[in-house]
Amino acid sequence: MSFDVKRVYVEKIAGFNTEALNLLNSLKENLNIEKLNNLRILNRYDVSNIDEDDFKSSVTNVFSDPSQDTVYFENVELKGHVFAVEYLPGQYDQRADSAAQCIQVISGKEKPTVKYARVFILEGGLSKEEIEKIKNYLINPVDSKEAEFTKPHTLEDKCPAAKDVETVELINKSKKELEEYRNDTGLAMSFEDLVFCQEYFKNTEKRNPTITEIKVIDTYWSDHCRHTTFFTQIENIEFEKGKITEEVKTVYDEYLNVRKFVYESKRDITLMDLATIGAKELRKKGLLDDLEISEEINACSIIINVVKDGINEEWLLMFKNETHNHPTEIEPFGGANTCLGGAIRDPLSGRSYVYQAMRITGCADPKQKIEDTLPGKLPQRKITTEAAKGYSSYGNQIGLTAGYINEIYHPDYVAKRLEAGAVIAAAPRENVIRETPIKGDVVILLGGRTGRDGMGGATASSKKQTEEETTVLIGMEVPKGNAPMERNIQRLFRKKEASILIKKCNDFGAGGVSVAIGELADGLNINLDMVTVKYDGLDGTELAISESQERMAVVIRKEDVEEFNKYAQEENLESTVVAEVTDDRRLKMTWRGKTILDIGRDFLDTNG
Repeated sequence: MSFDVKRVYVEKIAGFNTEALNLLNSLKENLNIEKLNNLRILNRYDVSNIDEDDFKSSVTNVFSDPSQDTVYFENVELKGHVFAVEYLPGQYDQRADSAAQCIQVISGKEKPTVKYARVFILEGGLSKEEIEKIKNYLINPVDSKEAEFTKPHTLEDKCPAAKDVETVELINKSKKELEEYRNDTGLAMSFEDLVFCQEYFKNTEKRNPTITEIKVIDTYWSDHCRHTTFFTQIENIEFEKGKITEEVKTVYDEYLNVRKFVYESKRDITLMDLATIGAKELRKKGLLDDLEISEEINACSIIINVVKDGINEEWLLMFKNETHNHPTEIEPFGGANTCLGGAIRDPLSGRSYVYQAMRITGCADPKQKIEDTLPGKLPQRKITTEAAKGYSSYGNQIGLTAGYINEIYHPDYVAKRLEAGAVIAAAPRENVIRETPIKGDVVILLGGRTGRDGMGGATASSKKQTEEETTVLIGMEVPKGNAPMERNIQRLFRKKEASILIKKCNDFGAGGVSVAIGELADGLNINLDMVTVKYDGLDGTELAISESQERMAVVIRKEDVEEFNKYAQEENLESTVVAEVTDDRRLKMTWRGKTILDIGRDFLDTNG
């Protein structure tokens, strides 16, 4: 039995090659390459850990459709200008993963390793400049690279063992050295926040921090996670003179009067307060009795009556919206894809089922010439078309209707794209238990495995984007979604027997373990060695802040673990106990048996 790497190319036959024809027309029209006479697209699969019979079976049952595809084994005649594109190491490749899962289901054997690349064959009298222009249009360096054509001897990733977490010499640094350290490490926190950290570790902990502690604090306090911009105090308010100045002043005075009614003590004027004061006023007047109040604030939750089979039932109706402007700007497919996936996960963490969605986006002129694209930016046409594909891909796979979609075009969106998604969800109220975690409860990590995808996404979206950052080390900042995995979580949470075991839940988004688990209770011991991984080589810091998608942190009683794991397994979901709730108001993380993070909750909750 041979387990060598096997290769197959798959190409759509004439009449079914619409993708290639559409791309051909797009390149000729948008890149103005008239000499491009023909374009072929081949899907290349390298497979290992599979015997010959199973491989032959997978070619016709998984990789191709005999009625639509031509198959080439090992080699194919490549005439013209040829190049291949594959994902960067660490990026989630759903096509390859799905193929491997299908083969495993069909064969009933161990899951094989599948690597995928897309081969482009360009025909015509093209210059080197035109070929390079096409490559630049098709390859986004944030998540992809040009692939080699030589077949590898092995598909196993060579992951060097992760180094131990280092200690940062921080507490004795001068102000100048602190600023240099902040710039060298690319921290999102302000200089004042870093000084605050230095004082905390010097005066309270009386030790130097680990790099994990610095990165987790940077993530936990990021604008993305804590909305620091919206909570910033607004002072010295002035009104610009114009046609509606008096009206604006009148509204502002009304706002100040409402604040006096709502708050018994002095509060800062912030953008967040401006956005939420109306709801607070209604609640204080007793007009929001149907608002569900709980420690879980991942979605707005309203109590409604539903008539089901002629019987009145109490249900929870949940609303959530999310923006993914920065991720979609730099990696359109993944950004829009996970915008919808992330919006779904918030009410899903509230044990409700998302049944409707809305998408509102903003784009500059998609007809703009490619050569007029700003340095460090993707073409507007590329952003808007790839984002549409990413959003629809996730929605179609999870089975969600987008009842309203609207894209706004304005020149100012060239600075930053708008990618906003909103969802509505519902669940029987009796299925949703809201309880405060207590000492001895455990946290289960449910769903997808952890990789480097999404690494630093929370802090990246909280920083100013530069041209250099768009092409260097940001490929991991935009995670790829896995809609079928999230669909499995939906099915699990709709099962009443499983849902009522959950005391509290948080979805994994920005900040990964540090935020999703770190927010569940004031005191936590997190064992990072128990976090399931996609591949070896991740260190403790990466395990703590990775933003790999389709994961949930679920708090349950220790005695309910076996039952919950049984329900998870029925939905083909991995579930692992990774943390325990304590009563000492400290967030602790261990890795390789060593404590790499030990921070007081009071300090962490200052948000800098």
